[in-house]
Amino acid sequence: MKLNELRDNEGATHSRKRLGRGIGSGSGKTAGRGVKGQKARSGVAINGFEGGQMPLYRRLPKRGFKNPNAKDFVTVSVGRVQTAVDAKKLDAKETVNAEALIKAGIIRRAKDGVRLLADGDIKSKLTFDVAGASKAAIEKVEKAGGSVKLPAKAEAAE
Repeated sequence: MKLNELRDNEGATHSRKRLGRGIGSGSGKTAGRGVKGQKARSGVAINGFEGGQMPLYRRLPKRGFKNPNAKDFVTVSVGRVQTAVDAKKLDAKETVNAEALIKAGIIRRAKDGVRLLADGDIKSKLTFDVAGASKAAIEKVEKAGGSVKLPAKAEAAE
C-alpha cells in the first residue's frame, strides 16, 4: 500500500451540504432556515433565553455545595478482587494495590486512590494497600486471613 492509495472507507464521509445556491438545489433562498424571525438570521445564540422572562436556571433556588477538594476514589469490591484471583489475573502472594489492580484489568486508572468495598465474598488471604476501605470490607478481608493497610489519615476517619 502506498500513501497515494489511502482512502476513507466507502460511506465514511459525507459531502458538505451547499446551502443557498439557487432554487434548483432544493436548499436555495432560505437555505433550510425557514422564513424570517431571529433564528433565520445569523449570529443567533438563544440557549436558555426565554424571551425576557426570568429563565428557568435563574428561577430555581441554588442548593448544596460542591467541594473542590473532594477526593475521587475508584471503588473496588472484595468480590471483584476474588474473581480476579480465581482467574489468575492477580497474584495472591503479592500486595494488592492500585498498580496491581490496573495491571489485572480490574480498574482503568487510580484517580485519587482505591477504596475497598464489602460487596461479594473473599476466600483468598490477601494483603491490601489502598487509600480507603469500608469497615465491613476490612472485616471480610481479616476474616479470610488477610490484612488491609490504609494511610494514617484514613484510619482515623474510619
